[in-house]
Amino acid sequence: MLGIMRKYKQSVLIKIVFCVIVFSFIGTIFLVWGRGDKTDSGDFAAKVNGTKISFDEYQKNYYRMKGIYEQIYGRSMTPEMEKQLGIKKTALDSLIDNALILKEAKRLGIDVNRDEISAEIAKMPAFQKDGVFNFDQYTQMLKANRITPQNFEESMEEDMLVKKTREKIKERATVSDQDLLQAFKKQNDKIDLSFIAFSPAEVKGEVKVTDQDLNSYLQGHQEEFKTPEQLSIAYAVLDPAQFAAKLTVSDEEAQTYYQKNIDRYQGKGGILPFAEVKEQAKADALKLKSTREAYEKVADAVNKNLKSSDINAAAASLGVKVLETPLFTEKAPATVLAGEADVIKKALFLKQGELGGPVETSKGIYLIKVKEKVPAAVPPLAQIKPQVSQKVIEEKARELAKKKAEEALAQLTKGSAMKLQETGSFGYAPTGAVPRIGTSADLMEAAFTLTTAAPAAKTPFKIGNSWYAVKLKQRTEANTADFQKSKEQLKQALLPKKQQEIVDNWLKELKSKAKIVINPAITAD
Repeated sequence: MLGIMRKYKQSVLIKIVFCVIVFSFIGTIFLVWGRGDKTDSGDFAAKVNGTKISFDEYQKNYYRMKGIYEQIYGRSMTPEMEKQLGIKKTALDSLIDNALILKEAKRLGIDVNRDEISAEIAKMPAFQKDGVFNFDQYTQMLKANRITPQNFEESMEEDMLVKKTREKIKERATVSDQDLLQAFKKQNDKIDLSFIAFSPAEVKGEVKVTDQDLNSYLQGHQEEFKTPEQLSIAYAVLDPAQFAAKLTVSDEEAQTYYQKNIDRYQGKGGILPFAEVKEQAKADALKLKSTREAYEKVADAVNKNLKSSDINAAAASLGVKVLETPLFTEKAPATVLAGEADVIKKALFLKQGELGGPVETSKGIYLIKVKEKVPAAVPPLAQIKPQVSQKVIEEKARELAKKKAEEALAQLTKGSAMKLQETGSFGYAPTGAVPRIGTSADLMEAAFTLTTAAPAAKTPFKIGNSWYAVKLKQRTEANTADFQKSKEQLKQALLPKKQQEIVDNWLKELKSKAKIVINPAITAD
């Protein structure tokens, strides 16, 4: 389901499906979230012709809509998925649309009476008992969700009014015989396209690059070439094991350790009794005690030498040797520090010449000093000219491929002779799969609008890495004898799309005339 939605997320059909799903939940929104009273708390998500949409209302709509998408996809929404699907924008847009529709409903004289509201509420399964509306269940459920009947019914009235107004606008939609004939031909005609393709790889050899091109590209893409921060450190490691021989653990200490870490002592039948694991618990407690002792020793050595940053003096007081690393980066650490993420993290945090620690790892307790830090920087062009040249050539090759496709399309429009390939005869496919070219819903739609009078497409199409200029070679028209028989079926298929288009255009016009102010905090991310 997720793959299908992603593949066709831009199609009109999927947009219609989403609208239907989203608005089908409107009637139950208040059972889930409630609306509370409508007093203005001072903050707002948007203002539509002076009418405030509260931030609280926006948040409720956002979380409800997020829940709907999670039901559709069958998984939790990650921040990346939310951004890709535009859930926050959709949540706010729907509230703005509703505010505009409610005002327009008043102008058009559309209203919802009490009987209609009561009938709609009575149909809700949540308020029914044995299939019949139950007033006690209705009031109890609202009370449980901290919603008053008045607020709920006002909200229902608004939602029903929005729906009723949308339906009224949909009535303006018509499907002409010409629309039906085009749909019939689209479904039953066969076409053969002539085309020419240009890929960056094919035109790469024609690209010319100047030093100015390289400098301009480097200035605009510095992050691509910036070298990471480098550093080298001096370090010493104190092994806690050397303290073990000087320390002891009493039975009481071992038992305390056992109780605090009881999950470590699991057997096949569950937690093992202390008596069975006493020696192991003693060994574990001793190891912990030794580590603490070593940690405190290193901390004391660091503190005493912090001002001077003398790692040699600190290491000498602990009886350990100081070692050094060459320059390394966070992603490519020195070999001796492989797996020592906490040490590297601490070193990156320290300034050059600064002493730090203790840092505990499985190898022991570290004290470290940053010897040298080389900041992240963009190298001079002379040092990275081959890499920059490659990027510039790739970018220019993409631009040239598109330009050549545009030029070829202009020649096709004029009827100029060119060496072209052919798709062969094929019918309309909702998937957008065009033989010998690839999958493109846009190309598929455009191809079936081409005629012998206007055979060339208006724009080239990018499919994969290539740009295509296409022209109608031949159209095999279907026998229209069955057209009359399929008119009603075609009308039922086309009408929802036409209705959605007329509602979308109507809302677009309302928005163009409205004064809409959106709180910048909503769109900040």
